[in-house]
Order: sequence, then C-alpha cells, then structure tokens
Amino acid sequence: MIVVQHNSRLLRRIAPILERQRCLICRNTQATTPTINLSVPSRCFANKTPSLLASSSNPSPDKILSSFANLDHRRASRTGFPEAVFGQGKTPSQIHSILESMAKNVNELTEAASVTNESISTVSTAIIATRVDRDIFDAVVDIGPLEHGVMEYHDTARIISVRANGVVSNNDTTSDDVDDASQSRQSVVVACAGTTDLPVAEEAALTLSLSGVPVTRIYDCGVAGLHRIISALPKLRDPKVGCVIVCAGMDGALPSVVGGLVDVPVVAVPTSVGYGMSLGGMSALLTMLNSCSPGVGVVNVDNGFGGAVWAMKCLNSRQKE
Repeated sequence: MIVVQHNSRLLRRIAPILERQRCLICRNTQATTPTINLSVPSRCFANKTPSLLASSSNPSPDKILSSFANLDHRRASRTGFPEAVFGQGKTPSQIHSILESMAKNVNELTEAASVTNESISTVSTAIIATRVDRDIFDAVVDIGPLEHGVMEYHDTARIISVRANGVVSNNDTTSDDVDDASQSRQSVVVACAGTTDLPVAEEAALTLSLSGVPVTRIYDCGVAGLHRIISALPKLRDPKVGCVIVCAGMDGALPSVVGGLVDVPVVAVPTSVGYGMSLGGMSALLTMLNSCSPGVGVVNVDNGFGGAVWAMKCLNSRQKE
C-alpha cells in the first residue's frame, strides 16, 4: 500500500511536466513543418513544366536510355569482355533500348576499323542479355526490330544475343573487319552433372561461343555414374583445352573429381538443383569451396555467365605468356 501511494504521488508530480513537454513539442512541430498550398503551383514548377513537357514529347533514344542506364561501351578494351545485360528485373522497353545502343556501338567500332584497315576481336562484338524469359523476349520483339542489329533468342540458356549489322556480310558470315580467332585459340570444356543443370551450363557455353571461344559440351556426367566422366577424359585432356567449367547441383562433387583429372584451371559453378537441404545451391557451393582438388575456383550459384567470363580470362592470360 505504501508503494502504491508513493507511485501515485510521483505520477501527480511529473504529469504537469510531461504535459508542458507535449505542448512544447506540438508548437515546435507546427512552426517547423512547411505548409503546401496545392491550389497554387510554385513559380519554379509553373515556369519549368511546360518546357519539360515540350522537350519530352518526342525524346531521342539516347535521352530515354540515359534516364535508366549508363552503358560502359569501353569495358571490352579494359577487361577483355564487353558489358552484358542482366535481363532479370528489367522491362522489355529497357532491354530493347540497351541492346539497340550496344548494337549501334558495335557498328561504330566496325566502321572505324574499316577506315583504318584494322580488325576488332570477336569478343568486342558480343552483345548478350542474360536471364530473359521467353515472354519477356516476346514483349521485346513486339516493340519492334532493332535498327542496328538482329536479335536471336536461345531458350535453354534464356539469352538474347544480337548480331550487329556491321558484322554481318552479304553471305551472313563474319565481316572482314572482325578478327575471328576461334580456330587458333584454346577451347573451353563445359560439363554439367545432370540434365537439370543444362540452363546454367548453356548460359556459360553460349556466352563463350558468342565471344568466339570454341566450346566442347559434356553433359549428364555426374558422380552417380563415374564411368561417364572417365569416358570423357579424352575431351577433357585435349591439348587445345585451356579451361574446364563444371556445373553441378545436389552435392556439387563433380568439380572436385574433374579437378583431380586435368592440368588446366577448373571453374566450378554451383546450381540451385536438389532436394530440401540443398538450400537453393548452398550445399553445392560449400562443397565446391571446400574442394580438396587444388586449382578449382568457384563462382556464385547459377552464375554460368560469370564462369564463362572467368574461363575466358584464363585463356587470355595464357595467350599473353
């Protein structure tokens, strides 16, 4: 009872203080909160809106593109591989505008090369949009054909590739201004453990082939039947092979097996294939990261494109030796 009375007296003492603080906060909020009269537009808005509307009534393609993208057309000269489009999350109109700009840039490169009697590498002409579903591609096509190139869709890989007009000759072969070194450079083997890994494996294989790298595919050769990967040893150990990409889900053990059989770099690509505790590719990823086979590098889950670029950089570094 004493405690209750003590608390009541304390509350009666602090109540006026709390009330004064509340009133002070309310007055300060009213004084500092700006009021907006929506019936009278601001002078800045009234003066600038008509000109903005007039300029945006028929905006140029470059202006539309700059509103959502800042393309890196010089990436190939810096890093050895051009910028690609990650299609997932982009609208069809955004994909269409980006691919148009990329094709225009490739045409400008080939035109400049023809003037100076030089050639450009095949990889510099690669135009790729990854992670594009068929319905999105159909919507891109509905917008209209590209002015500067021709689109093609690859279902399994979910990739849109574009061949710029400047690299297409009358007989539909590579232009003389493009250096096709695919016959002389090293190749890459792309292997996958199971048929369900094909989308990721094809993303890697197609990225390489569109960039002028010869690709050998070895599919459905998982560790559940080791005789399958053993029978593929002649392809894996071919002297022309400079790198091996291995895509696997489930337990992700195949890259370790391949890493113990070849003397070239192995790029491991975990896939999000498997039952419950595969955790969307995490189990395969952890297995690959803990590989006891030295010389196995690992990229992110389902990142066939990243594995392909890594393999290409391995080839480029060996060419410089």
